[in-house]
Amino acid sequence: MTPETTMIDSRTQVILVDDDPHLRQALGQTLDLAGLKVVTLADAQGLAERIEPDWPGVVVSDIRMPGIDGLQLLEHLRGRDQELPVLLITGHGDVPLAVQAMRAGAYDFLEKPFASDALLDSVRRALALRRLVLDNRSLRLALSDRQQLSTRLVGQSPSMQRLRDQIGALAGTRADVLILGETGAGKEVVARALHDLSSRRDGPFVAINAGALAESVVESELFGHEPGAFTGAQKRRIGKFEFANGGTLFLDEIESMSLDVQVKLLRMLQERVVERLGGNQLIPLDIRVIAATKEDLRQAADQGRFRADLYYRLNVAPLRIPALRERGDDILVLFQHFADAASQRHGLAPHSLQPAQRALLLRHDWPGNVRELQNAAERFALGLELALDGQQPPATASAAPLLSGNLSDQVEQFERSLIAAELTQPHSSMRSLAEALGVPRKTLHDKLRKHGLSFADHAGGADDHEDSRP
Repeated sequence: MTPETTMIDSRTQVILVDDDPHLRQALGQTLDLAGLKVVTLADAQGLAERIEPDWPGVVVSDIRMPGIDGLQLLEHLRGRDQELPVLLITGHGDVPLAVQAMRAGAYDFLEKPFASDALLDSVRRALALRRLVLDNRSLRLALSDRQQLSTRLVGQSPSMQRLRDQIGALAGTRADVLILGETGAGKEVVARALHDLSSRRDGPFVAINAGALAESVVESELFGHEPGAFTGAQKRRIGKFEFANGGTLFLDEIESMSLDVQVKLLRMLQERVVERLGGNQLIPLDIRVIAATKEDLRQAADQGRFRADLYYRLNVAPLRIPALRERGDDILVLFQHFADAASQRHGLAPHSLQPAQRALLLRHDWPGNVRELQNAAERFALGLELALDGQQPPATASAAPLLSGNLSDQVEQFERSLIAAELTQPHSSMRSLAEALGVPRKTLHDKLRKHGLSFADHAGGADDHEDSRP
């Protein structure tokens, strides 16, 4: 058996507390010979504070002890974790004491002297129960995390489902993460999700936009400084890296950092220490770093604009956020989600998208990604014109009529609204218009006549002879 120790970690299965050294040694040997990793203690002082809430073991304690007795220890442990199994033993047991212990939440009550098999049987049953409780907690947490992600990262496209799966897999690890995505794609949303679903969720989340920091203050902002480090440095300043200790540091637009700052960042990532400007003390850091970029850092490294060693240090766990134009019908789902939220926020009745408006949203390239879409949804909720950069609003955007009549009538109305919406876009020829709608030119001519629409009217008479033919 290993010598008595106070080291308690996730491998410890049983903590045995008894002030009688002979009984403590005998019971410890019994548990050890049964293949259980046991820690033996002479008293319970400070024990509850050293046990994590999800510690996967059980506690066996004598009741009659100096200082903190077994019933007091039970109360303290249940304050940390209501479902932690605690077995109480005593040489002075009687019915009232047993009833008191069980009512206080003890898992089992053993009266001395008891057979070794009775102790082992109770401990093994308690360990099995503990595993079941922790498995259920893990499942509930995983379900809660998935629900949180679905709320934060709306969309059912395969690329978004894959992104949520990757976030779920990485959130609970200590790995630094590199987020890749275009402007407005939601890089900070992903970074916050990684933080909130991790064990660091109660620690600080410090977000820094490297592109917004002036070159003259960037080192002081990130690393901090001591008094007199430079002109105007009258008192100590704690930098962002140090302020994020115990939590998560999010570095957005990391490609904007100068090469000199990149050298210091690389050192911090490798050694997890920071040195304030003008100081000599190395300050240890316990932080997770999440970096984000809209550029191809490998290409930037090849061009000498970004350090290759820093790129390879960051590119351990990359996460790519898909551009909005790649997400198909997620565009409509997201737009309605943002519009409904804006309507509720402003106390307005929600609006539903009309067919021509849906077509406009799906046709747009969304260079500003989710941020651009959210702004468009806000305008829509306020009753303003649904105008997107580079595109004209559909003719029915402000007061699109609801479809009516039987199914055939509604299909005709929907078809006309789509063609009318496309006619508002700049097209140099009938060929261009037909390609945009995905129909042959002969079919397009027929549908224009059928619905009383004219390409020449919308094109300002620019219909050339060649492309106006069927």
